[in-house]
Amino acid sequence: MTILRSEVRQAQQLASELFARAGIVLTAGERENIEVAGFGLGNLQEQGLELITYVNTDRYCAKELVLFPRQTCPEHLHPPVNGEPGKMETFRCRWGSVFLYVEGEPTPNIQAAIPPGSKASYTVFNEIVLHPGEQYTIPPGVKHWFQGGPEGSIVSEFSSTSRDEFDIFTDPAIERMPVIIED
Repeated sequence: MTILRSEVRQAQQLASELFARAGIVLTAGERENIEVAGFGLGNLQEQGLELITYVNTDRYCAKELVLFPRQTCPEHLHPPVNGEPGKMETFRCRWGSVFLYVEGEPTPNIQAAIPPGSKASYTVFNEIVLHPGEQYTIPPGVKHWFQGGPEGSIVSEFSSTSRDEFDIFTDPAIERMPVIIED
């Protein structure tokens, strides 16, 4: 699946506005290079993620994740790669609120809304709600997904090396690295 360059620019602009609202200062280059992950599903406002990677080495990674209001990063896990354990990541909410779901005892009446037509691709419902200053660490190989609250959210991610291209998504239609086309 592809995403139009105009959709990417619009998402980058909206993400920049949320960063500014949260008081997170970005350079002009960072604003221009905000990654827009549409996951090849064609519904970025419902299932997608905007992010900046500050550093990603063979030892550690630091990112800022932006979720628009009720935007969902689909369920996935970080598998072992080349004999190394999967990515371990800590999410720290900086602004807004985020609903995080991990393996474990399902929470009755979750606060997130599963994206329309995708119910079969969401299987873990142990809910962790993060507000600014709160954090949660996801161990390697644990299925998880997350959704921005009603106002959206900004989450700092601190992790071991990120190898996004190896992530395993529950939805087989997902393309982690979709093609951007000019319009």
